[in-house]
Parts: sequence; C-alpha cells; structure tokens
Amino acid sequence: MLRETGSPDSLKLENVDMPKPGSKEVVVRLKTAALNRRDLLVIHGQYPGIKLPAIPGSDGAGEIVEIGEKVQNVLIGDEVIINPGLNWGGNLNTKGADFTVLGVPTNGTYAQYVRVPAENVYFKPSHLSWEEAAALPLAGLTAYRALITRGQVKRGETVLIPGVGGGVATFLVQFAAALGAEVYVTSSNEEKIEKAKGLGAAGGVNYTSEDWVKEMDRLTGGIDLSVDSIGGEVFNNLLSLGKIGSRVVSFGATRGPVPHLVLPSMTVKEISVIGSTMGSPQDFVNMIKLVEEHKIHPVLDKTYSLEEAADALLRMEKGENFGKLVLSIPDDK
Repeated sequence: MLRETGSPDSLKLENVDMPKPGSKEVVVRLKTAALNRRDLLVIHGQYPGIKLPAIPGSDGAGEIVEIGEKVQNVLIGDEVIINPGLNWGGNLNTKGADFTVLGVPTNGTYAQYVRVPAENVYFKPSHLSWEEAAALPLAGLTAYRALITRGQVKRGETVLIPGVGGGVATFLVQFAAALGAEVYVTSSNEEKIEKAKGLGAAGGVNYTSEDWVKEMDRLTGGIDLSVDSIGGEVFNNLLSLGKIGSRVVSFGATRGPVPHLVLPSMTVKEISVIGSTMGSPQDFVNMIKLVEEHKIHPVLDKTYSLEEAADALLRMEKGENFGKLVLSIPDDK
C-alpha cells in the first residue's frame, strides 16, 4: 500500500479486504506482478492524478476467482493477463478523456487480489510462464503501438531503439526483429548492447562515446524509424540520423524536454514526429497475436517477492535491469 509519496521505501505491506466485483468486473488472484517506470513516477509524486492511499502496480497475471453477474467472456479458474489501460474509449486511433492506467488511483497489482473490468482480462498465452505473462502487458502494449500502430514499421527498414535495457525497449527489439526490420540500439553499457544482439539486434553503439552519432550513421547508413523514450538532447541526434521521409515515435522523455530543437533537420528531411501512449484494446489483442505467432518470450531481469517490491523499484531506479522486474505473489491458502 502507498499512503504517501517519497521513495520506494514509502511502500508498506498491509492487510486489506478482498475486493468484490461489480456486475461487469472480475477479481483476479494474482500469481505474479511486474514493475514499470510509471510505478516509480507515482511513488515519487511525479505522475498526474495521484490519489492516496492506493495499491500501485499495472501489470499482473493470475486466475479468475470471482466474476460479476454480467460477465460472459471468462469463467472462474481461467488463467489471464490484465490489460492495464482502462477506459480507452470508442476511437481506436486516440484514447478518450477518461483513459487511465491500473494502479493509482485505482488499486493495482502489488497485491494478492485485484479487481478489474472484465473487458480488460485476456487469456494467458500458453507458452509463457507466470513471470513472463506478468511482464508482457504494459510494456508489450506500449512497444506494439509505438512500433507498429504509430510507427508503421516495415520489413527491411532500419530501426533505432535508444537506451536499450528497460522493458519497453527490449520488446521493441524483439518485435522489430520478428517483423524483419534491421534493429540497432544504443546504451552506456556494452553488456546491454550484446544482450540486445542476442534478442535480434544487428548492432549497437555506446552513447558515452563522443562520436556515437557519427558511428551510428556509418553503421546504419541512416535510420528509417527511431522509437524513443529518452527525449532531452538525444532527440536532436535522432533527427540527425533520420533518412529523408523517416519517422520518430516518442513515447516518453526520461531526460526531459528537448533543448534547442533543430527544426531544419526535421523540415528539410521531412521527418514525421509522432507521439504514442500505451495502446487501444485492439492493439492489445494484436500484440498478443504477435507474441503467440512468433513465440516471443519477455525478457526477465530478476524476480522478487512481493515483500521485496521496494528493492525491485530501487534496482529499476538505478537503471541496473535489462528486461522486466517481476514480483512473485504469495498464495493466501
């Protein structure tokens, strides 16, 4: 439970009442949950719409234990994963004004049980373990929409994923490689670059090198599609690397605003800059199909117990992880 913002240590393990489903809701007994950078932003009070006390956590997988009277898509005992995007709205192209994400202000998945709308649960892909299943939803959905729905990646294109290591970035490598793109990455860590190659990346450059942009340009001959979560000064580098008619999709800005945006690089080369957030229910369905068709396994960094959630968040905060951090949820039986 999170009762005040501040640091990962603000999280406290508490006993609360088991949730009861509304007529169109289900209760899931969670087997596993997974961390996202959103959780850190919430805990530090840097995310809009925070209302406390509440239970954090957007990602989870488990078994249906109770269903509302109008629920028809699942049965008690079904193994499911949760789409954490709530109230997307009727337009698949853009989210509605009521869109929100599971886990603060609604109670989330750092718990043994969670209540969600029945429309937000989907059958767990059979080839995934419980840990992998929990790791998939938010990061996989974000990667799918940014790369495919918004980025319109095509076979044979050159794709750049800066700052590889986090959950979304590892999915981007896997998805783009599965679809036949030539994938390149950046990182300050040579080991992470090598791990990305193991996932299908063709190569990578250490961005702490003074000439990393020139090195990337020599390596790739220019980029067709960059999918970025960094922003800051890196964004201008992505414009510099883009080919004529290329695209840059942005789904985050961990380094903040772009200083001195170089508009001529964008306009002269007619580069399209596209924003992306999470994904629609149809994106989620399509993402699961892609994962099942290509038998993609989410990259797991480390599994912690629910009691160790603060330690897991600290590992993410330090940028030590490659892939998803997962929480194992104890059975109450």
